[in-house]
Amino acid sequence: MKVKKILVMGVSGCGKSLIGKEIADKLSLPFYDGDDYHPKANVEKMAQGIPLDDCDRLGWLETLNRIYVENDAAVIACSALKPAYRDILRCNNQQLAIVYLKGDFDTIWSRHKQRANHYFNGEAMLKSQFEALVEPSDDEALFIDITSDVDTVVESALIALKERVL
Repeated sequence: MKVKKILVMGVSGCGKSLIGKEIADKLSLPFYDGDDYHPKANVEKMAQGIPLDDCDRLGWLETLNRIYVENDAAVIACSALKPAYRDILRCNNQQLAIVYLKGDFDTIWSRHKQRANHYFNGEAMLKSQFEALVEPSDDEALFIDITSDVDTVVESALIALKERVL
């Protein structure tokens, strides 16, 4: 069986969009960047440096879940910081494979500072994401270390996905 529905998760700046797109391309699956589905109010809040709360995220997560439900295959990049968020994404998607891009604060913050044209604003917001993060269990997700170059991270994820399915 080939994995057809994949969630690429982690805090902002861990590489979800880049790695998710590469995984989707390698597996010939459609890619959806969760950031593109935030309502305007969420984007404005984050641009002001205000972290989103659970209520802010609920409709957004339900929208992403609909993408999985309405499509035979999809790779979605989404922070999915808490178990409850991942549960929403897994609803009616029991075969969802989760790839957790794991990195430490300093590594991710250094990458964040190099990003241009992103509404995510500030070190305090990244800290709030690390504080909100409840790492998935080993049974729930594939842990992928992001300290290597992009090609190595993508290859590690693809190998882990293949091993998980077999």
